[in-house]
Amino acid sequence: EVQLQASGGGLVQAGGSLRLSCAASGISFDDYTIGWFRQAPGKEREGVSSITPGDGFIYYADSVKGRFTISTDNAKKTLYLQMNSLKPEDTAVYYCAADPNPWYHTVPLFGYSGQGTQVTVSS
Repeated sequence: EVQLQASGGGLVQAGGSLRLSCAASGISFDDYTIGWFRQAPGKEREGVSSITPGDGFIYYADSVKGRFTISTDNAKKTLYLQMNSLKPEDTAVYYCAADPNPWYHTVPLFGYSGQGTQVTVSS
């Protein structure tokens, strides 16, 4: 059974930082594309970042390039998203996601995902 549990969200002022974590089970980081998407109230899901294991490609949405960094700890089966220079428009519920296609190259918005974590950035 695939389980993804995101944590680490919170309230932060603009310009601040947060690190999100996602504890994964039932998947292999070597075989699944994994990543993060977010959803703000009244808006569609937006892919934020992902890692494609087939060729090591790392994807970032243009809106977060240079500010967010995705990483993994394979031993702990944990995915991270370091978010720096946060902006009010980053406010959303953040979800970790996974798909058994190892060549995804973007973020699997409708694959496996779990409960999200709320990130609120105040101006």
